[in-house]
Amino acid sequence: MTKLTSGVVGLFSGMALVILAGYLFVASGRMPVATRGEPLPLERTLARTALHAAIGKEEDLPAPFPADEKHLVSGARIYRAQCAVCHGFPGQPPSAISKGMFPKPPQLLPPEKGVTDDPVGEIHWKVKNGIRLTGMPGYESTLSETEIWEVSLFLLKADHLPPAALQAAREK
Repeated sequence: MTKLTSGVVGLFSGMALVILAGYLFVASGRMPVATRGEPLPLERTLARTALHAAIGKEEDLPAPFPADEKHLVSGARIYRAQCAVCHGFPGQPPSAISKGMFPKPPQLLPPEKGVTDDPVGEIHWKVKNGIRLTGMPGYESTLSETEIWEVSLFLLKADHLPPAALQAAREK
């Protein structure tokens, strides 16, 4: 056997061994799949890197209208109806649903940090498209583009909302 052939055989043998080890790890039930399980090594880093690459230039998109009281109140109502069960109500502890999710959904309203430091285009992308394997649904087919922008602006301004928007978020 030539050096090249033995090198190729060694490469494929090594790859096959890694694939077999991965399969055995999954098939043996050792891979954490329950929501209370810890993430695998590098899982957060890989997911964050892939998400930022997918969002790409869309994070720089400006909102098509201002974050005025009318749009913030509408965004608050959308948030209350669609988002609050996982991401929290103003001044309330996390819900039982959010406590049982993996990864834990971020609490988006004060006193938590939320996404107020993210570009509005990034928030819009996440609301519109959702995030795989996190429980975050995409709302592209259930909310209008205006509604997606309104809830995105509401989240962007969550730490400086007018009283009418806070009231709308709290209404039952």
